[in-house]
Amino acid sequence: MKIKPYIRGIRLERWPRSLAIFAGTIAYFFLFPNALELTSFSHFIKISLLAFALTWGISTANYIVNEIVDAPFDIYHPTKRHRPYVKGEVHPLLFLFLHVILTVGCLLTAYYLFSWAFFLSLLLLLLAGFIYNIRPIRTKDVPFLDSVSESANNPIRFLIGWYAFAPSSKWPPLTLLMAWWAFGNFLMIAKRLSEFRFLKDKASLYRASLKKYTKTNLLAGMISSVGLFYLFYIIFALQYQLESFLALGVILLIFIGVIFRKTLQEKEVMEEPERLVKDKRFLFLLLIILIGFIFAVLLDQVGS
Repeated sequence: MKIKPYIRGIRLERWPRSLAIFAGTIAYFFLFPNALELTSFSHFIKISLLAFALTWGISTANYIVNEIVDAPFDIYHPTKRHRPYVKGEVHPLLFLFLHVILTVGCLLTAYYLFSWAFFLSLLLLLLAGFIYNIRPIRTKDVPFLDSVSESANNPIRFLIGWYAFAPSSKWPPLTLLMAWWAFGNFLMIAKRLSEFRFLKDKASLYRASLKKYTKTNLLAGMISSVGLFYLFYIIFALQYQLESFLALGVILLIFIGVIFRKTLQEKEVMEEPERLVKDKRFLFLLLIILIGFIFAVLLDQVGS
């Protein structure tokens, strides 16, 4: 039995998506700075790495489901048709067994080592994958509900990072969760616009929701998502009197504008958002934003 097709099939290269949990962790310690004083550095590192590994494990289990149920559609995609499951390079039962092992192992570890809120957040990430991929629900086939449900992974991963340290009784600000979701929805609609432009007449064969999409309503969806992001982001910043965060909104607008431009001009680039970091100019802008947020977190104090 060849191992390489199984490794390709579980898409380990998508590990950066699980880094989104650290947004929740940073937000918790920023909003509740006293909690950081009660957490040792070694404990912080240990819990952070374990939470990341569990999130990555459940995400990988979801990719296995996606690999299986999307095989009949991936054959219409010029690159995804080469996925190992589509080409018959992996045994279905072994692939499903790997899914079960990952799911049970991650959930049991979360149940015994973390709070019930963390466990439920991790379980929600798994269920979100089922809802998105598996019939009879399969929101992936419903226009705009597909992006809404896929981008729900953003606030779910935020909750995982939050509850890795926060007690189950502390709920993060709804405005922050909604802003995080809206930004993810913007990226997912951009991804669909890329697919729509790139696949052309085969688009509806690959993704059923693309039958009812047009370039106009996809652009409208992207603009609406940006509007919702800024609405909740500004309300959050005003709610906690975070002046530096308000100033960063201008840089974020430039960042969003770059994504708009790339989506409209380079077609395929947004199919896999991780590819964006290969653009040095885009990576430089991303680093500026990250540094800006680091300074904002250090300079701003909640309620000051």
